[in-house]
Parts: sequence; C-alpha cells; structure tokens
Amino acid sequence: MAVRCVSELCLIRVILPVTDVEAAASFYAHLLDMPGSRVSGGRHYFDCGGTILACYDALADGDRHVGSNPQNVYFSVGDLDAAYERARNGGCRDLTAIEVRP
Repeated sequence: MAVRCVSELCLIRVILPVTDVEAAASFYAHLLDMPGSRVSGGRHYFDCGGTILACYDALADGDRHVGSNPQNVYFSVGDLDAAYERARNGGCRDLTAIEVRP
C-alpha cells in the first residue's frame, strides 16, 4: 500500500463498525467497485487511495461489541453518477441525492 501524504500527518485507516461483516463486505465491494480483502473473521479492508476503509464486526472478530460510527464518511470518486447508481442498486438505506463537496 502506497500512502500519499501532503504533510507529515496521514490518515491510513477508517474503522467502520458493522454488525454483519459479510453483508458489509458485499455492500462496499459493490459500492466501491472493488473486492477488498478479508483480513480476519471480522475485518474486511478496502484500499481507498491509500486510506483503508475497514469494515469491522467486533463479535465476528472475537472482540466485545462496539457501537456504531455516528459520523459521516466521505469518498471522492471519478464518476459520481456511476457511484450513485451502485449505491442505489446496492441497497443503500440512506440515499437521497448526490452532494458535491469541496
């Protein structure tokens, strides 16, 4: 994994707590249009340009339950319309419109 940093501080991983790692891996593989990789029984990683999106099912990994992440996670994509369609067709439960952000 090549990490590209603009300063000495780099974001290398975002942990996304999930309750079903299989369902999460399938959903994000479809949404991100990449298979990702299973790294343990409860973790599935997606390399998003040097930052890893880690779908983490604590119970499946043998850890204590952790709560959900109440914050939004934003992605930059080359084809926003295609990503929106993958989200819409992939079962995204909270999808209202495309929002372009700086």
